[in-house]
This record gives sequence, structure tokens and C-alpha cells, in this order.
Amino acid sequence: MTSVAAAGLHVRSLADSDRPRWDAFVQACPAATFFHLSAWRNLIAEVFGHKPHYLYAERDGAIVAVLPLVEIRSRLFGHALTSLPFAVYGGIAGDDLEARLMLEASADALAQQLGVAHLEYRNLQPAHADWPRQDLYVTFRKELLPDEEANMLAIPRKQRAMVRKGISNGLIAAHDPDVERFFAVYADNVRRHGTPAMPKKWFAALCDTFGNDCEVLTVTDAGGQPLSSVLSFYFRGEILPYYAGDMPAARDLAANDFKYWSLMQRALARNCHLFDYGRSKVGTGPYSFKKNWGFTPQPLSYEYRLYKREAVPQNNPNNPKFRAFIAMWKRLPLPVANTLGPFIVRNLG
Repeated sequence: MTSVAAAGLHVRSLADSDRPRWDAFVQACPAATFFHLSAWRNLIAEVFGHKPHYLYAERDGAIVAVLPLVEIRSRLFGHALTSLPFAVYGGIAGDDLEARLMLEASADALAQQLGVAHLEYRNLQPAHADWPRQDLYVTFRKELLPDEEANMLAIPRKQRAMVRKGISNGLIAAHDPDVERFFAVYADNVRRHGTPAMPKKWFAALCDTFGNDCEVLTVTDAGGQPLSSVLSFYFRGEILPYYAGDMPAARDLAANDFKYWSLMQRALARNCHLFDYGRSKVGTGPYSFKKNWGFTPQPLSYEYRLYKREAVPQNNPNNPKFRAFIAMWKRLPLPVANTLGPFIVRNLG
């Protein structure tokens, strides 16, 4: 796709040869996120089989805005064009207003050409006050203080006591060279909550693709038994704990609080200045847990263009129509859930 709106301004589709320029722009653009990096295009296509449509606006030979899009076709969950599935942030990154408008027009034309039911932008900040919006999600982002003790004292008293409890329980945090322990903990956790697990190969691919910018941290008891684990991303001085899980014993031993404190320590060691606690659904346990750590919820602006549906899709566990499925999934043997899960979760995005 190539279109022209004004002299010197074009919208183009990302080619492999463009990826270094795309990523250089993302690294420099204040509005861009880790999920705007071009590597997600191949990851999503290769692991899940979805078709990417990565567009960028170029003015006088320089990239001035980017829009990563992926098309998902699903009999269960519909036909959508999203920026970006499997990511909490997406949408257009770039400050050039004319370029943003050109990308929006190109995305709208593409959506209608593909015949999707809706187009979704997962914006960190609002972009269209008059568009239908999903108000379910918030994110939690907070600046880190420059030294370890200051960050410990910034944790509210009750949660700080839980961190100290984890320390006194002799818990150990270690960085893993692979995803084996992480996946075992994560898969058990999501099955107990009634949701399908992402495939193990997805997590291995993330680590292989992003290298030092993707780390697994696992908390064990003094005897080496895994209790809690998290896969995190690093981007421009930010740490993003993204996928996590815990075992039933983690709660009594304060393993989750200890885990996130260990991540803060790791973030400081890597010269990070911002801790992104990630997305949660309003009113859930993870939402309360993050608030109890002193993080302020920030509403996420998931905005939609609706073409063949009357309302914003609700493909999430809060939807009552999934209640029976969730109850059934909790009862599945773990090997069965891990086998079936990837076929379902690949279409949720």
C-alpha cells in the first residue's frame, strides 16, 4: 500500500529492508512503546499465523509515524484489525498530525477492504473522544526513585510488610536462562483461573527475539521449589513485567510481593527509571494488588471503528457468556489445558 496526501508525504507498508529505520524511529519517538518495535510483526505471524499489516508515514524520506496492525480471523471471536493483539499498548506513534491522519485513513480503507467487523487501537493516551471505547482496562506506571531504600520506603506500609515477610521467609529470586520454570508456574496459574495459556513456544520466541530486553525471574522457597515467576521486557529505561504466574503456596509466603520487589531491584541495577506494572481489569484482584503497592491506575483508551457490529467486543473473562467455559476450564487436567489452550488463545489477541 502506498498513498500520497501532500507533497513529500506517503504511507507505505513495512518491508523487511525498512525494519532498521522503523525501529530507529520507535526508539526515538516519545509516543512509541515496546510493542511498536517491528519484531512483533514476525513473532505474531510465525507463532499464531495472523496476517500483519504494518504501515508507516514517510515525509521527504524520513519516517514520521508508524502504525502496526494485525488481522485476526476467528469463528469464535470475530474478524478484526487490531493495533496490537497480544499487546497492551498500540495505535499510531508519531507527532506529525498530517501523517497521523493519513495513517488513520489508510487503516480505515484497509479495514473496509479486508471486511473486518471492527478496527481497534490500543492507545496509552486518548486520541478520539467521539469513538466507541473499551473502559475495562487500566495500566499502572510509576517513576522509580534513584536508590533501593527510597523505593522500599515508597511502598505503602502494609505491602512493605509483605515484602519483608517474603525476605524473612528465605525466598530466593533468580534469573532463568529459559522459560521452563516460568511456563510451568504460569500455565498452572491461568488454568486455575479458568483461562487458556499461551503456548510455551511463544515465550521462548519472545526471549530469543528480544534477547537481553526480555528476562525471566523466578522466585523459589529456600528448598528451590518454584513459587512465582514473571517474564519482563525492557525498553528505553522502563521495565515491563508482562506475563506472570504463581503457585497456590505463593500467597502465604508473600512470594508475589517479594517477586516484584526483586524486579524493582533488578530495574535499578539496569538503570531503569520507570516501573510499568502492566494492564489490569478494573475491580479485579490484580487491580487491587497494584493499587496497594502505591501505583495510581491510568485508564487505557482502547478505541474502535465499528463496521459490522453494534457494540465494542467483550472478549474477556468478565463477559457472562464465558462463565460456563471458565468453570469447565478450571476442571481440565493441566496437560489437556496446555494442549487445547493455544488453539483458543491465538484468536483472542
